[in-house]
Amino acid sequence: MPVLFFAMAVLQFSCTEDAVKQNSDPRNLQVTVTIEDEATVILRATALNTVTYSFKVGNQADPEETNATGVFEHTYLQSGSYQIEVRAYGATGRYIREVVYFTIRIGSDFVTVDMGYTSPLEYEGYKLVWHDEFDNSSINTDYWVFETGDGCPNLCGWGNAEWQYYRQENSWIDQEENVLTIEARRENFGGRQYTSTRMKTQDKKSFQYGRFDIRAVLPKGQGIWPAIWMLGNDITTVGWPKCGEIDIMEMVGGSGRENTTHGTLHWDNNGHVYTGGSYTLPSGTFADEYHVFSIIWDETSIKWLVNNLQFHEIDITPAHMTEFHQEFFFLFNVAVGGIWPGYPDATTVFPQQMKIDYIRVFQIAE
Repeated sequence: MPVLFFAMAVLQFSCTEDAVKQNSDPRNLQVTVTIEDEATVILRATALNTVTYSFKVGNQADPEETNATGVFEHTYLQSGSYQIEVRAYGATGRYIREVVYFTIRIGSDFVTVDMGYTSPLEYEGYKLVWHDEFDNSSINTDYWVFETGDGCPNLCGWGNAEWQYYRQENSWIDQEENVLTIEARRENFGGRQYTSTRMKTQDKKSFQYGRFDIRAVLPKGQGIWPAIWMLGNDITTVGWPKCGEIDIMEMVGGSGRENTTHGTLHWDNNGHVYTGGSYTLPSGTFADEYHVFSIIWDETSIKWLVNNLQFHEIDITPAHMTEFHQEFFFLFNVAVGGIWPGYPDATTVFPQQMKIDYIRVFQIAE
């Protein structure tokens, strides 16, 4: 539903005059989107009581075009997910707005699910005990729950000074490719200027030890922070970091960092401590194609792998690492901004998406 905003201060009128002015406000904004020749998007906007329309592309500060027809055309140079804000202005200067989202696929430039590394459905000595291939029409709520908000009042910015407001609406199943999509957007909601999704398997699916494979293609851009991670089941009783945290994959975008992912452990040892390792691609970035992010976790160690290549290992046998000998649940999210990645700037293109083809859990066959 379009939301009524005020573009300028409104003068005070008598009740009768104000009612006349309210009746002349724009309303019923509808926008249709047509994509032609792969790269050109055509928007056609209509609204009642409207004298002009404006069209703002992406995170531009000013509209790219203002006209009275409601028709706008823009050509993109590369594949990706994009947004355009449409405003319909009435004679009073007040307006309603609608933000439309769409995906541009330009030939081989678009990353499809068949591009990149794929892991097997079987490993010697293991059995597949749980998986989600994201091939339903919607996200399976028997497996996943959603966290909402900005962490306030107890953990504003989710403990990392992040800028996004988490919503379920920013995630869905792309039924053309059968992949989970989590989208970070530049939009005002809940007192924040960005939205995204954070979803988890808490109280639904949790595991102790095994091999976990997650196949995903990552977003990019300054201040973008995708993560695939785990928390200990006892977080509700002992809190963080005493519950333990296993970061299977984190990437911080911008400044040429999109070619490197990080695997980390967090736990309590008379205070928060952490350690981890990183993997850098020999060429390209993690936004270019799908990769498989894995850990192999047993009673003695946790190993991190990308495309089945091990890049780090941590011994978890010390007495101060008991956190890592219990069941953990999964979390997926795309944060916007934070202490580690920094914050979006003029180079950051929105929306940004993390797409996940599958998550698979293997445990030792008995």
